[in-house]
Amino acid sequence: MMTLEELKRHSELTSVIDWDMTPEDAVTLYLEWGNNPANGRRRIRSKNDVSLYFVVYTWKEPPRIYLIRRNSEQAEELATIYMPEYLRDSFLESVAHHKGVYPVTPEIRQWLEHALYGPPTNRKAV
Repeated sequence: MMTLEELKRHSELTSVIDWDMTPEDAVTLYLEWGNNPANGRRRIRSKNDVSLYFVVYTWKEPPRIYLIRRNSEQAEELATIYMPEYLRDSFLESVAHHKGVYPVTPEIRQWLEHALYGPPTNRKAV
């Protein structure tokens, strides 16, 4: 499994991250009977349809961020990323220290984007 530093070197992955995918959306899109489009998303047509997205996993100590690659057959953890203490503490407070798998918060997303792509002024417009 990759670290944050290793992930930075894989633009073929970091350029296709679905920042709006949540764990709930992934289940709805890839696993629910009838393949219901989650939040207006496309329907999955084959196992070649793939999403890459981040989740925050709090079942282990310390909590961590996983980059998940999901298709209709499996979910694969591609990277494990450890948050700075201030983000970790803030996140745990926001979920009342409950164990689970959560979507990234706006603060975590901002931190990840900065870590992966650099300051906003260095990013290319899409």
